[in-house]
Amino acid sequence: MRAALIVAFVVALGVGGQGAPGVMRSSDQTGPATECAQDFPSEASPDPRATVVVCRLDNPRGLTFGPEGALYVAEAGRGGTGPCIGTGVMTFCYGPSGAVSRLWQGTVERLLTGLPSLARFPDGFRATGPHDVAMLGRGTGHVTIGLENDPALRDTQPEFSGLGRLVRFTPQGAWHFTADIAAYEAAHNPDGRIDFERCPAGDPGPCPYLDSNPYGLLAVPGGQLVTDAGANALLRVAANGALSVMALFHSRGTDPPRASGAPPTFDQLTDAVPTTVVKGPDGAYYVGELTGVPFVAGKANIYRVVAGEAPPVFLTSDACISGFKMIIDMDFDAQGNLYVLQHATGAVQQALPGVVIRVAPDMTKPDACAQYAAGVRTTLVAGLTRPTSVAAGSDGSLYISNRGNSAAVGQVIRIKP
Repeated sequence: MRAALIVAFVVALGVGGQGAPGVMRSSDQTGPATECAQDFPSEASPDPRATVVVCRLDNPRGLTFGPEGALYVAEAGRGGTGPCIGTGVMTFCYGPSGAVSRLWQGTVERLLTGLPSLARFPDGFRATGPHDVAMLGRGTGHVTIGLENDPALRDTQPEFSGLGRLVRFTPQGAWHFTADIAAYEAAHNPDGRIDFERCPAGDPGPCPYLDSNPYGLLAVPGGQLVTDAGANALLRVAANGALSVMALFHSRGTDPPRASGAPPTFDQLTDAVPTTVVKGPDGAYYVGELTGVPFVAGKANIYRVVAGEAPPVFLTSDACISGFKMIIDMDFDAQGNLYVLQHATGAVQQALPGVVIRVAPDMTKPDACAQYAAGVRTTLVAGLTRPTSVAAGSDGSLYISNRGNSAAVGQVIRIKP
């Protein structure tokens, strides 16, 4: 996924350690707020269905509702002053600025602070850090911490050691690291991709192409499901921290390699880049993919994964629902409608804004995949700026993380039905 998300969010966009628990109230000038400019899609032309309910977020990512009805927001942070790494076009610096914020009864606070974050210096653009948050019951919650690189990067600086992991937190805001997702990629390379271009000095090769980026997260009885967008895998994390592969997805490293479907001059191969996993009304798990560069319209799929089956490799021909682009998140509502959030639109690359597509299933069809594949698709929300998450509320509203790749200006938008 180094060839996927880094290029996706850096080149193609073209736009602008464990820490102590802490709280930042909405009155803090540098923290999240609920008194927000109603600027979606713009102050001059607002959407009458929309309310900006949280603003001043730092690279907001995953959304989830807790059992008490509060809305939790993973913030990838704004990085810091270093140590730093260069990508060739930008410099990204580390800082413990990742967070999880909670909106409850009209008040927003930063429940978790001090989480790892790596972002462009000095403006905090396009951070890697807390990517998703999940809760099961009234107990603890979990957060994925991204890496978006070879796990070996973590050995270069002590501050990088917290990247590529899963964090567990309490309702009071204390947190600690649990499963090491990136270490699993380093040990197993589940998608089998080979690096044909470079190997460590003295290694005759071929060498594994290692890349890990824990992204999507779903709490399930007895553990969590994590989409490793770099490893092109859906992983299960047991309650004791043990990891196992639940599914793999068609990518450059599979046999046959995955074609991008792009016209010549664009990259002819691509990756799956699974970004989200949700539980469907039928009890199965649904995984959405961003796909890698060059992000061709209609080439992003949704796969149906059934617990207990042998870990399969899903080829594009195995898709449950197809015809999307750059799926960054999904959710189902109580009526069984599926909401698909596309990070951007356009024929190739990321030329146009993000959208939310509602898929209303055709219940005359014989099975779940057929019902959603034949369902009615409606573009429910358009004009989004690098959106990163969608959550269906019990009140029938949709909640969307918007401006998800920018520091200080990220927001959560509520769309009334």
